[in-house]
Amino acid sequence: MASRIADSLFAFTGPQQCLPRAPQVAHARLSPGVYAVRPIDLLLKGKTHRRRTFLVSAKKRVGCIKAVAVPAAPPSADSAEEREQLAESYGFKQIGQDLPDNVTLKDIMDTLPKEVFEIDDVKAWKSVLVSVTSYALGLFMIAKAPWYLLPLAWAWTGTAVTGFFVIGHDCAHKSFSKNKLVEDIVGTLAFLPLVYPYEPWRFKHDRHHAKTNMLVHDTAWQPVPPEEFDSSPVLRKAIILGYGPIRPWLSIAHWVNWHFNLRKFRPSEVNRVKISLACVFAFMAVGWPLIIYKVGILGWVKFWLMPWLGYHFWMSTFTMVHHTAPHIPFKPADEWNAAQAQLNGTVHCDYPSWYCISTLLSWYSMSFESICLMFLRCDRIEILCHDINVHIPHHISPRIPSYNLRAAHESIQENWGKYTNLATWNWRLMKTIMTVCHVYNKEENYIPFDRLAPEESQPITFLKKAMPDYGA
Repeated sequence: MASRIADSLFAFTGPQQCLPRAPQVAHARLSPGVYAVRPIDLLLKGKTHRRRTFLVSAKKRVGCIKAVAVPAAPPSADSAEEREQLAESYGFKQIGQDLPDNVTLKDIMDTLPKEVFEIDDVKAWKSVLVSVTSYALGLFMIAKAPWYLLPLAWAWTGTAVTGFFVIGHDCAHKSFSKNKLVEDIVGTLAFLPLVYPYEPWRFKHDRHHAKTNMLVHDTAWQPVPPEEFDSSPVLRKAIILGYGPIRPWLSIAHWVNWHFNLRKFRPSEVNRVKISLACVFAFMAVGWPLIIYKVGILGWVKFWLMPWLGYHFWMSTFTMVHHTAPHIPFKPADEWNAAQAQLNGTVHCDYPSWYCISTLLSWYSMSFESICLMFLRCDRIEILCHDINVHIPHHISPRIPSYNLRAAHESIQENWGKYTNLATWNWRLMKTIMTVCHVYNKEENYIPFDRLAPEESQPITFLKKAMPDYGA
């Protein structure tokens, strides 16, 4: 049981699991007289048209209907007006049209300018300089900031170290350097401050790109399998908590579950995995004691653990936003289409600037502010994270270097823009993902926890009440 709970909390569901087809009717946990509603109707706040449910409208039309559980249709976006309404309700700027079945991934790649695939060593090493400098600045801020500004220093440093991950990410996709040995060395070193084994992550991430939004086979975020949700009350509560309030840090569970178990890798991969694990354990054996020796256990928490948790916030958030929405389906292998999954099932999301942090830092002494403020006024999350949020072109071709993603995105918008999903980060977007996108259902894409087990879904009820409903 403990291992099953762990696997569910580590629930970027992987190849070892089997997802059965969902039943054709509403879930058995629906009580008599309870109507199934679309995910759009489950957000508690917002404009009136988003709060109306099938139950209310049905009562107005036909009075009382007893003992009926009506399966909801999947979110429909057949017309421009419907897509606009869904986009506004979910926190999106645009929900794309369905991509025609005859369009292939090669068709899309052929429209991209050739220069977006070109590796530029100067730009690649500039990204390293940006990350090293911003991380060093973050450590300085942690050392100098008073206690009440430490959360801001941790937020900066966690975002800066996320840039290290993106550099290693480029190395894994062979888009950092033309020299594979250089990529392996840089990728391994970039992942060390995160205690991430480079090769295990690379092997699993390649499968995510090959099987994006494919049930069972995608190694990133998956919907919860219905039979797993129903398997035991203890496991169900753990799943609700994991996919609810702690979801912005669930990548920690993925990190533990996927990257340190040799049995999860093919025999041809094991030797490279062992080398990466040895590097990570060496970093932990040497680096952590040095930190503790210099600044103590609390210093280790202050300088390493808190920025690391900030990194995992971004890791989880990027993963959620890129591929999770009520209208984006996960498909079984026999129905999966690569072009639809990569173009139509991947989300581009813009993130806010750091002006709020620079304003708050102005409360602190001028000596500290004078060193940091010029960086904080001009930086954006995208700069520190090397445009990993520009994610659609990355899924069209992982070989596009991070510094060329924006140019590739402009090309995709020019040629395929009407099929793309676009957002600017906002609370309604996160609220939709965290309170609606839960258990797999073939007809609806997702069924929320509180429809299946309302008496056990207090964490989701809390999120619906507590999370703001501000759109973009």
